[in-house]
Amino acid sequence: MKQLIFSVSLLVVFSITVPAQSSDLRRKQFNLDKSGLAIGGYDPVAYFTAGKAIDGKKDISLQYEGATYRFATIADRDAFKADPGKYEPQYGGWCAYAMGANGEKVEVDPETFKIVDGKLFLYYNKFFNNTLKSWNKDEGRLKANADKNWMKFVHN
Repeated sequence: MKQLIFSVSLLVVFSITVPAQSSDLRRKQFNLDKSGLAIGGYDPVAYFTAGKAIDGKKDISLQYEGATYRFATIADRDAFKADPGKYEPQYGGWCAYAMGANGEKVEVDPETFKIVDGKLFLYYNKFFNNTLKSWNKDEGRLKANADKNWMKFVHN
């Protein structure tokens, strides 16, 4: 019984101290196009299930807290709907390396990604600059910095 009360108390404290982001804040802070499309239309679930970036279909989409996600299959859409936090890209879909290196929002190449501890990270990869390679050289430090830097954006 004590364990149940402790667990419920933690849940209450956590839900009070970590408020959900509003859709307006998410639209402002996340890497979305003008229409609100996330990840350039790529299927966020496919990164996990297929191990690669796959274009989502316009007719299989889902609005989630201000962002529109597209999916290659209905099963992927349903998986996302059941657990969006599992599949949404980290740092609002901005480049993980740039967020860790200097706290900046930098565009990404949705086909340059890495799954770290069950989370999706996206990277800039243009003009002979693949930031995933730089991330891999110092992932621990960059991830810790990126986590801190991202908090500055989500609490604005």
